Amino acid sequence: MAIDAEVYRRLGAWHGELTALRRELHAMPELGFQEHKTSARIEQALRVIGVDEVHVGIGRTGLVALIHGRRRSSGRLLGLRADIDALPLQEASDLPWRSATPGRMHACGHDGHTAMLLGAARYLAETRNFDGSAVLIFQPGEEGYAGAREMIADGLFERFPVESVYAMHNWPHLPAGTIGLNEGAMMAASDKVEIVIRGRGGHGAHPHLSVDPVLVAAHIITAVQSLVSRNVAPIDQAVVSLCAMQAGDLNAFSVIPDEARLIGTVRSFKPEVQQLIEQRLEALVQGVASGFGAEARVDYQRSYPATINSAAEARFAMQVAESLVGPDRLIRDLPPSMGSEDFSYMLQVKPGAYLRLGQRSERCQAGLHNPHYDFNDDVLPLGAALFASLIEQGLPLAAPEPSIATP
Repeated sequence: MAIDAEVYRRLGAWHGELTALRRELHAMPELGFQEHKTSARIEQALRVIGVDEVHVGIGRTGLVALIHGRRRSSGRLLGLRADIDALPLQEASDLPWRSATPGRMHACGHDGHTAMLLGAARYLAETRNFDGSAVLIFQPGEEGYAGAREMIADGLFERFPVESVYAMHNWPHLPAGTIGLNEGAMMAASDKVEIVIRGRGGHGAHPHLSVDPVLVAAHIITAVQSLVSRNVAPIDQAVVSLCAMQAGDLNAFSVIPDEARLIGTVRSFKPEVQQLIEQRLEALVQGVASGFGAEARVDYQRSYPATINSAAEARFAMQVAESLVGPDRLIRDLPPSMGSEDFSYMLQVKPGAYLRLGQRSERCQAGLHNPHYDFNDDVLPLGAALFASLIEQGLPLAAPEPSIATP
């Protein structure tokens, strides 16, 4: 990537070290709130780098590092966040740095995010070309554990009152060297749905003496497909997917069971759409079950909220990204994803922006959460430079330091 920026050139000189660190982290994946080795390795790196403060154990296994600029007269603090946990997935690659822990894998690139933020920390600690303090947040438990919420509950923003906070995620759907974001929704809210249908079991040869929950489940699955198409306004977006069903015993081919269970997910961007789907799903399930003489219960659990960029901070992040990659490799209207992200909790408390860093290359084709996935090490200097530039440009040195006259 031909990038004419001093920060990129300097971080490019450390490319080999960043790659080695990223691959070291990849080989030692840990799940949410179990990242003890990962946290210890990050702390070690931060102390070698020479940051001003390291705070551990925030949100259980999270860390926060502070780097003070050449000046602190502004009194301002900006936050940068990287997630550090892995997934419960068996890696399918034969790479030399593949996971050393069976059933655990960095299949979402959090090893790369961590390495990029550590690269930015090294650059910022050495140069300190900013006025204020950089707050570097290494967050545990993003993959389903709401680690961001845990850190906030543990006093993250009371102890480190940043005025805004930024995060980025690698994106295999964009070519390496491309950066994308928008001024609004980036990721959807994620809700979990469980539907339990109670009927009356019996012999498959005498279904008239039973209330078949499998039949009821089949009608609910079909009817749910109308929730979005006939309830949500076409200009809005939502997804309702029933992804698993459990009923009866596969060895009991002539037994109608008493119960059937459905599991699924709901994705949306607006709270009013989220509320509408929850209400309509409850009414639909009860109506269908009642029509067949069965009973049903809906357990609707709200998980991560939608990840919504604040407009001013998104525009600032675009400005910073364009200064690195130019206008041709910056996507200002990146379509939002129906996936979810717990950085959303931070954006509910503080203004900020969530960016996508393209990583697709000939070697790195697999998508996120895929057993063949690997982070593209070629983008490590760019990601680190983007983190560092958010600080330098967000906390600029207003004027040269005054010289001290000598008699």
